[in-house]
Amino acid sequence: MKDKLVIVPTYNEIENIQDLVSEVMALTGEFHLLIIDDGSPDGTAMEVEKLQLLYPDRLFLINREKKLGLGTAYIAGFKFALDAGYNYIFEMDADFSHDPKDLIKLYNACLKEGYDMAIGSRYIKGVNVVNWPMGRVLMSFFASKYVQFITGLPVKDTTAGFKCYNRRVLETLELDKIKFIGYAFQIEMKFTAWKLGFKIIEIPIIFTDRTKGSSKMSKNIFKEAVFGVIYMKAISLFRKYPTNQT
Repeated sequence: MKDKLVIVPTYNEIENIQDLVSEVMALTGEFHLLIIDDGSPDGTAMEVEKLQLLYPDRLFLINREKKLGLGTAYIAGFKFALDAGYNYIFEMDADFSHDPKDLIKLYNACLKEGYDMAIGSRYIKGVNVVNWPMGRVLMSFFASKYVQFITGLPVKDTTAGFKCYNRRVLETLELDKIKFIGYAFQIEMKFTAWKLGFKIIEIPIIFTDRTKGSSKMSKNIFKEAVFGVIYMKAISLFRKYPTNQT
């Protein structure tokens, strides 16, 4: 049954990918996994191809030629999931900052509690972040406060990248109108879903910084998020959002 698909964008995640695939495949409830690799020179995609021999009906790969941005990777994954008929679609990082076991919590929030989007939140119960330097913790925390102030979005962890969507959210969102490709993408997806009237819940998780591989954060990504929020709010004042039929 095509019920649950986890989408994981990758770039140079050879140190993490085998363990990640194994852990997701071992979860109760038969999660499927789609890796979207942006031409990793370290051979991440080739390792996924080997693992597909073990999980031919559950592990999928979109192999792109170069880095095209986080947002475009997820949009490609969402379209794949909708075309394939999945009911619940997840976003997750490859570096184990998100615990694969928490996928079940997000799934249950949507399936059993009726939410349209479940967010794995670092800030719903204090600050649940492990191994981040204090400067990065403060930057992330106050970035979310800034987004809340500018947009009115009632989400504490606005930049979170660990989420479960009911497929009807992605069907309604008009994916080709999503503008941002960096971390502002995460904000835009939540903001648009909220403007459409979908039910959103934050589920507390513990976020652990990567121990293998290198971070993809950059100043340009942060700049996009800061100025993108203002643009997003301004455009929303004039945009006509599609009707949520739920």
